[in-house]
Amino acid sequence: MSRDNFPSAIPVPTSTQQALLYELRQNSARAVMFHQLISEKLGLNATDHKCLDFLNRTGPVTAGQLAQLTGLTTGAVTSVIDRLEKAGYVVRDKDPNDRRRVVVKPAPEGTIQISPLFHSVIQSTLQLLSQYNEQEMELILGFIRKCNEMTLEEMNKLKLANES
Repeated sequence: MSRDNFPSAIPVPTSTQQALLYELRQNSARAVMFHQLISEKLGLNATDHKCLDFLNRTGPVTAGQLAQLTGLTTGAVTSVIDRLEKAGYVVRDKDPNDRRRVVVKPAPEGTIQISPLFHSVIQSTLQLLSQYNEQEMELILGFIRKCNEMTLEEMNKLKLANES
């Protein structure tokens, strides 16, 4: 990579940092493409699929909570929920703690349809992880957590820039 690829305020990365940046971009792009394929198999768009993933991990949430989790607007989340409900992947239900509110939760039938699509990748990932000792996995885990936090911070910066 040349100096032309980086603004002058950013130091030129070392060759190892450049290689990591490249591989992180590859990983991100391939993850997007993998989930696009899954989305197509489910008859969903990628945003709807990833919102459903949030729901499968968190359990029942309100539309507002899903908006906070995903970084989407509440209007966009309402449209996502409408499409997911119509496709049979989620159901709206009364909030057991506040009957005036509605929570969205994954439909069991949808989960049954989705799970098999991930068996192979989970098995492959576990096989890959088995090559590392506990200390190495803790290091990798810390790095990935920090990347996730950084990405969320960068998303928030972009949203704030769009609002100004």
